Amino acid sequence: MKQLELLHEGKSKQVYKTDSENHIIIRFKDDATAFYNIKRAKIENKGKMNAEISSLVLDYLNRNGIKTHFVERDGDDGQLCRVVEHFPIEVIVRNIIAGSMAKRLGLDEGLVPDNTIFDLCLRDSELGDPLINDHHAVALGLVSYDELAAIYEASAKINVLLEELFHKAGIILVDFKIEFGRTADGELILADELTPDTCRLWDEATGERMASVLSQLVEMNYEEYMDWNGGTCYFDGEAFLNALKYAD
Repeated sequence: MKQLELLHEGKSKQVYKTDSENHIIIRFKDDATAFYNIKRAKIENKGKMNAEISSLVLDYLNRNGIKTHFVERDGDDGQLCRVVEHFPIEVIVRNIIAGSMAKRLGLDEGLVPDNTIFDLCLRDSELGDPLINDHHAVALGLVSYDELAAIYEASAKINVLLEELFHKAGIILVDFKIEFGRTADGELILADELTPDTCRLWDEATGERMASVLSQLVEMNYEEYMDWNGGTCYFDGEAFLNALKYAD
């Protein structure tokens, strides 16, 4: 597949047109941002590592009955993917209370609910990707109730498969965020990366947070960030990647 002109560049990825109308090439960048681009860093090998991790996980989901946009790797930092029309919503799947939910509701991190929690967010960075409910999403014309039912069903299946995979690697899947879209023929599929940037992961043996450099960037206070701003660091994802390869 031949890579053509750049179609879109986001915070962590570039999307390129190809010589096939049904496929794009996604390239992962070494950039990391937090707080809607207020904090930025360039992380050595992050793009290559995230491309490999996401490719491994999406291929695992494809082989286990989850339809995704992923087709195959393209070079060290890229993926050949199917063209989709994205729903402008994001699903956050929570197995353990942590992060923004713990802060928002005044709960202790680490609480394990009896049910899996599904949060829905509007994808709008100017508004801060606000939480919305099903009725908001339908009223705004973003998605139908039937489409939401299919999205939640697929998200639940993805969660079960990822929990099994990560458990084999000695990793607790605390929460993760994903997006969906429709192909030209109307098929609803997972259309997002799955990397340490989009998942909250804890070590199963010690309970320690398996923080990526991105999460470390988020946790810096203003003075620490100003000291580090513009720096380059190494993205330490090798152990995580090897654990996943062994588990799969």
